[in-house]
Amino acid sequence: MSVKIHYCHVGYAPAESKTFLIAFSEGDVLTVGKSAVSVRFKILDFESCVVYEGLAEKIGTPEYTGELLYKGDFSPVKNPGQYRIVLDDFNSESHLFEISDEWLKREVKANIKSFYYQRSGVELPAKYAGAWARPAAHLDDALEFHPTMNRPGVWNAHGGWYDAGDYGKYIVNGGVSVATLMLACELRKDSGFVGGASFKESFEQPVSLLDEVRFELEFFLRMQDDDGGVFFKVTPYRWDGFVTPSESDASQKRYILGKSTSSALNFAGALAQAHHVYADVDSEFAEKCLFASIRAYLWAEKNPEVEWPHNTEGSGGYGDPDLGDDFFWARAMLYRELKNVESIADVGVAGLLERLEFQIPVDMDLYLPTYGMQWRSTQNLAWYALATMDCKWCDRARMAFKYTADEILHLQNEDPYRLSIRKFIWGSNGDIANHALTLYLAYEWLHDSKYRNAAMEQIEFVYGKNPVDVCFVTGSAWSSPKFPHHRISHSDGVLEPVPGLVVGGINEDRQDMHRNPHYLGEARGMSYADEQSSFASNEVAINWSAPLTAALLLLSV
Repeated sequence: MSVKIHYCHVGYAPAESKTFLIAFSEGDVLTVGKSAVSVRFKILDFESCVVYEGLAEKIGTPEYTGELLYKGDFSPVKNPGQYRIVLDDFNSESHLFEISDEWLKREVKANIKSFYYQRSGVELPAKYAGAWARPAAHLDDALEFHPTMNRPGVWNAHGGWYDAGDYGKYIVNGGVSVATLMLACELRKDSGFVGGASFKESFEQPVSLLDEVRFELEFFLRMQDDDGGVFFKVTPYRWDGFVTPSESDASQKRYILGKSTSSALNFAGALAQAHHVYADVDSEFAEKCLFASIRAYLWAEKNPEVEWPHNTEGSGGYGDPDLGDDFFWARAMLYRELKNVESIADVGVAGLLERLEFQIPVDMDLYLPTYGMQWRSTQNLAWYALATMDCKWCDRARMAFKYTADEILHLQNEDPYRLSIRKFIWGSNGDIANHALTLYLAYEWLHDSKYRNAAMEQIEFVYGKNPVDVCFVTGSAWSSPKFPHHRISHSDGVLEPVPGLVVGGINEDRQDMHRNPHYLGEARGMSYADEQSSFASNEVAINWSAPLTAALLLLSV
């Protein structure tokens, strides 16, 4: 008989609820007996002593797997240590897992450092990067403009993060990623993970989240054109093979590509938020970010329909036909910052504050909060800005998050896996992490523990309590991906992949079937393959890591 135990592979915090699932395959349902309402389980400590016994109750069969699920609860076990779940009746047990407050902190640290490993253009020395050290490559400090731009000259686009499993660097996806991370920095500015060391130090080593985000923001500032517009991306002419950054550098040229309204608005929203976050850390840098944000927004006002570059021969498209949410984000973030600037005229934007104040309520009616912060739907960042300032819209914004969190909770309560997504799409783990973050924001303002508990359950799904028994973060557990669709991990000669990266996860659309990946089952909830060829389920991306990092940071305090 096939019996699986689905649980959080990295562990549980002592004060949190502790649940797991027992899954019988569809063919074993009759053997178990549809009338069996419970299954006995034990919790054993590291010395194999029984510390708890209980009954797992039958909770149903999710359509997307066909399993019969039972839910066990061992929340009374609170002493720190290593434990395992044992099912004597079925001769089955889990791997060891940890009960400790440390696992959350450990994962926050690993997730933050994953962005360090995505740095472009600088050396990662062994004393900081360990086995994943590499020389500087893709300096990108004198890039030609893409031939489609018909623009002579070169441009300095040094630095920034590689976006995903490829070597492209993008403003649109980078914008929502840094904004999500800065949100967590705002709410946990006193956390040791947030910090605020000198940027000179952080250029050489991973120091704190604020310093790592600044590494990407410095790249953003270089991507702004003289007229205020913002270039869209840095891209090779063709897709790179699975080679190292240095080998890629030697094999083909890279280009700068753009500009677009979407890149200008993402830039404006992120840089306005940076002014808020860095004001007490580096006021000169914060002011520079605000001025750059204003210039980008004014450019977008004058150029509201400049489409994204449609060249996707060597990089991702990130095409977004609806920019209303991006305008809303940029307006709300700028409004939050400009309300506190003593003399608007000093920065040459007299009348801007009035225009923002007129347009924001229109945007609020058109773009209600969604379940997360995505590059295609950025309005939650606007609602967040309004919810965190002293303005006439603050209460409405916080209640909007409550209503959205309640919708997520309703979906979660209907699902045996406590999932709030109803379709496994490309980057489903990013969606799940975003839902966790939205739930936590409701908890932050309403102090109702049901939102925090629900957020933690979303995180547990990512870390192993899922149908495929995979901890979707590299290097975190015995079940972590070993072969992510990630050029650096594939080419660096290191047996283990770069740690701290979240892969896309279950994807029922399976857009990579022409690569013949070995998915774990036919059911749509089994659509995952830990193979380098499975770009549809096993690629990494900074916009999936960002909400997970933010949620972990908020939950760890």
